[in-house]
Amino acid sequence: MAFTPQDLAAVDAAIASGELSVRAADGRTVTYRSMDELLKARALMVADMAAASPRTRPYPRHQLADFSD
Repeated sequence: MAFTPQDLAAVDAAIASGELSVRAADGRTVTYRSMDELLKARALMVADMAAASPRTRPYPRHQLADFSD
């Protein structure tokens, strides 16, 4: 499942307010059983979004040093 930044914001708002119900960006409402379950859902969303984002590096992944004279 692809999560959106709006989904993450809704979960963050629920965590901040202590609510267990979250309205997703597509209009669905999800009610979690506990705050622990809500926090685990947030971690899943963050990991999913990180895996889906393109990874570009402005620098080389490996560098070699040369200490010769």
